[in-house]
Amino acid sequence: MRSSRPRGSNRRVKWRQVAAAGVLAVLIPAGLAACGGAAPPVPAPGPVGGGQNPSPSPSPSPSPTPSETTPPASNVTTCGSHAETVELAMQKVGIPKGTDCDGIKAFQERFDIRPFDGIAGESTKNVAQRLLNTNTADCGASRYGTVACVDLTNQTTWVMRDGKLLLGPTVTRTGMKDFATPTGTYTVDWKTLKDWSKPYKVWLPYWMSFNNDIGFHETTSYLHNAANGSHGCVNLLRQDAVAFYDALDEGDTVKVFGHRPGT
Repeated sequence: MRSSRPRGSNRRVKWRQVAAAGVLAVLIPAGLAACGGAAPPVPAPGPVGGGQNPSPSPSPSPSPTPSETTPPASNVTTCGSHAETVELAMQKVGIPKGTDCDGIKAFQERFDIRPFDGIAGESTKNVAQRLLNTNTADCGASRYGTVACVDLTNQTTWVMRDGKLLLGPTVTRTGMKDFATPTGTYTVDWKTLKDWSKPYKVWLPYWMSFNNDIGFHETTSYLHNAANGSHGCVNLLRQDAVAFYDALDEGDTVKVFGHRPGT
C-alpha cells in the first residue's frame, strides 16, 4: 500500500532532523549537565580583550598583626600617684573603693583632707600612711573597760573597749613644739559639750580633760596644717569628737605614747 505522503518527503524530514541536531549541538555547550545543573565555566586560556593582558587582581592585604593593647589607665594614674597607698588605708578603716576616684574622695571627706577632689596627693597620702602605720595593739589596752589611745608618733587616736577596737583609728593633732602632749596613763576627769579656754579665748567643743588643762576636743582650725599644732591638747575632727564624747565617760583610761616628730 502506497503512502499518501509525497515522494521525497522522508528525505526532507531526515535532513531537517539532522540540521536541527546540528543547531542544538552548537547551542548546547559541552559542559552542560544532563539534568540541567550548571557546571563551573572553564576560563579561556591566553590573553583576552583584544590581546591585552588582564589587569592583575589585587592581592589580599595581609591581616595586620594585632598590636599590644594599651590597658586602661589604672587608679594609680587617674586618681593620683599615691592611689594604691590610699586604697590600702581605705580598706583598713572600712571605706569602700567605689568607682573611678569616688573612694579616694570619700576618704578625703571622712578625714577632712581638702580639696575633696579624689586625687591622692601628698596630703592624702600622708594621712593614709599614718593610718597604715598605726598598730592598735601598741596601746596595750586592758581587756576590760574603755581606753582612749593616743599615738603621738603617727598622730592617730582610737578607742578600745574590753580589749577590742571600738572607734578608729583616726587622725589627730597633738601639741606642737614647746607644747608637746605629755605621755603617760591618765583618767578622764571631766567632760562638757563645750568649754571656754581662758588663755586662748576660744570655745573648745566636746571637751574631755584628762591631765589638768589637757584634753580631747574638736579642732578649732584646719587639722592637716603641718605648721600648726595644739597647745598640748588632742585635737579631733568634728565627727570623731562627737564619737569620742559619746564613747568616753569620766573615769575611763587615756593612754598617750610615742613622740610627735619635731617636738
